[in-house]
Amino acid sequence: MHKQAIVVHSGGLDSSLCLALALREFGKENVLSLSFHYNQSHSSEISQAKRICDEWEVDHRILTIECLQKITSSALLGDENASTLVVGRNGLMARLAAIQAHHLGAHYIYMGVIEDDAKQMGYRDCSREYMDLKQQILRQDLADPIFEIRTPLVNMTKKETLALSHRLGILDFLLRETISCYGGVAGLGCQKCPTCKIRNEAVASLENRIIE
Repeated sequence: MHKQAIVVHSGGLDSSLCLALALREFGKENVLSLSFHYNQSHSSEISQAKRICDEWEVDHRILTIECLQKITSSALLGDENASTLVVGRNGLMARLAAIQAHHLGAHYIYMGVIEDDAKQMGYRDCSREYMDLKQQILRQDLADPIFEIRTPLVNMTKKETLALSHRLGILDFLLRETISCYGGVAGLGCQKCPTCKIRNEAVASLENRIIE
């Protein structure tokens, strides 16, 4: 199975938007959606990733990295006293996706990280600076000087990602089918976790702009 691009696809809005962008550039037959199961509390998002891939006719694969729960703590891994940061998660996913890309002949992986989110929630592995360092290491590991970690949303706000989804004609679909909530609740989510608050505030702001 030869591919040109791998999308790290959680089933959330941002990674699903990245999938849509990759499909527009490479075509559905040349893209693989790669989801990771690590015993996350919101694992229902993986089911949504599969639903989206079925709808868009994209190959989908799930990798299991349940060892994360044994070596670190996070609210997303069931520790209510910890933060929602899963230490090293994005770096680990990038490495595994890169290995998969290399095996399938792909030179690009997509990750839906947003630096603004990183600043608000302390996710230090969501910046372009972090991904540049990771990319440099992976180019050596893979002996592939043109390998890229693509982060098309990294400098956007959540409102801007929603506006891009609207321009692509997929906003309603993404709001309906994706799960960004840390509790795994679809639609408006739990309305309490940080991702729900950021997402819902951006949706309200965009809707007001569209109405105006």
